[in-house]
Amino acid sequence: MNQISIDQQIHWNQFESISKGTVQLSLSMEAQKRIQHCFEFLQQKINGSDRAFYGINTGFGSLCHVKISKNDLSQLQENIVMSHACGTGKEVISPIVRLMLALKVQSLSYGHSGVQLATVQRLVEMYNEDVLPVVFEQGSLGASGDLAPLAHLCLPLIGRGEVVFKGTRMPAQQALDHLGWNAISLSAKEGLALLNGTQFMSAFGIYNWMESERLYFAAHAIGALSLEGFNGTNEPFTEHIHRVRPHAGQSNSANLMRNLLAGSSMQNNPGKAVQDPYSFRCIPQVHGATYTVLQQSKAVYETEAASVTDNPLIFPDDDLILSGGNFHGQVLALTADQLALAVHELGNISERRTYLLISGQRDLPAFLVKNSGLNSGFMIPQYTAASIVSKTKQWCNPSSSDSIVSSNGQEDHVSMGANAAVKCYEIIQQVKKVLAIEWLNAAQAFDLRKEISGGESSPQLEKLHHRFRDQISFMDQDREIHLDMLVAEKMMDQVDWENFH
Repeated sequence: MNQISIDQQIHWNQFESISKGTVQLSLSMEAQKRIQHCFEFLQQKINGSDRAFYGINTGFGSLCHVKISKNDLSQLQENIVMSHACGTGKEVISPIVRLMLALKVQSLSYGHSGVQLATVQRLVEMYNEDVLPVVFEQGSLGASGDLAPLAHLCLPLIGRGEVVFKGTRMPAQQALDHLGWNAISLSAKEGLALLNGTQFMSAFGIYNWMESERLYFAAHAIGALSLEGFNGTNEPFTEHIHRVRPHAGQSNSANLMRNLLAGSSMQNNPGKAVQDPYSFRCIPQVHGATYTVLQQSKAVYETEAASVTDNPLIFPDDDLILSGGNFHGQVLALTADQLALAVHELGNISERRTYLLISGQRDLPAFLVKNSGLNSGFMIPQYTAASIVSKTKQWCNPSSSDSIVSSNGQEDHVSMGANAAVKCYEIIQQVKKVLAIEWLNAAQAFDLRKEISGGESSPQLEKLHHRFRDQISFMDQDREIHLDMLVAEKMMDQVDWENFH
């Protein structure tokens, strides 16, 4: 199994392997030295001074003015992990939990957090042994860090909480006993360093980005198949049009469409309209705008993944311990909201193409079925798509516009970035269903178009269509389309969409 050494920055292309658990992690010697150096500096500061350091020898949040005795510093750190583990809702999926572990290790590896090397090594071991903490989606305000979800992530370090180990959910202590691991005895600041941070928002953001990119490519391939079925023209994708409005996303989208349709003799079929409706003609302008947001989002998530986001921060070489707000997730909240809207638009325009395919235009039978009336054909899948799109429209209300005061006013502005990240994830799952429905309709229209006008599409689209028909047959008469929809949804995750262009 390939190994990724955590040092300065995880490469963006490594995140997918990390999420799947197909690599092993390790700490570079340089990272180990940084962690140990910072830890020793902090211990000297605590032992050599009676000064109050937030969260190190004081209470937390609005309790920051309560001084804690040196004898209770370890208990203070265990208490914060236990007391802050107040998550609820759905369990976070395994790929995102793996990303959370890797990102937490990355953040601690810079040597500004004051944690023990053994603590970071244990997080690495948990990832490598696939000991995945049970984390919940709800509970973070996205400002004092992702406190509740990170508490659940780190409970197993002290032998508490639950994990999924070898596919079985169990008490964390049971997994530790099986592996012969002792629970970690937390030192000063460690609980706070583990809980302060943006790793929940960041892990969701990176996973959402990877899923969104796949949907971006899928929307083009499925949209091109719909275009062929609708007897649409490839003229709107001509390079000249996009050369005079040179947005990078628009140009990228138009290029994808040109490549997908290259070599299609169906583009020579008679009966093409002078202009197609916007949901076909403006694919580069709409899909391309999503591409632009994808690129902007990637830059934010790359920077965040390579950041130190706990508090206070320790700078041993400058003899500084500074309290700040790097845990505040505003930039992630705004990014997640924007990405959610951009992905929603892929579903919004997809549903419109589905509607056109069933509308009885361009010589296609109403609802894409012969003997319509007796057969309802593809009438109701469009209802389902419309229902989903209506829901995602409502979800696009920005989470980042909200803030609720917490901790007796000490934390008086929060980002709600965690809510934004989870909402973005949910929108992505729904848009995937909308595109699967378009694919069902596009495949049916594609076969009907060949009956009407003949011709072959491009090699890429013919390959995609054959793959679809290997699992879902042409519909001659009404059947349980729900079953076809389930298969199409599953296929959305099986296709390497990036290579269908």
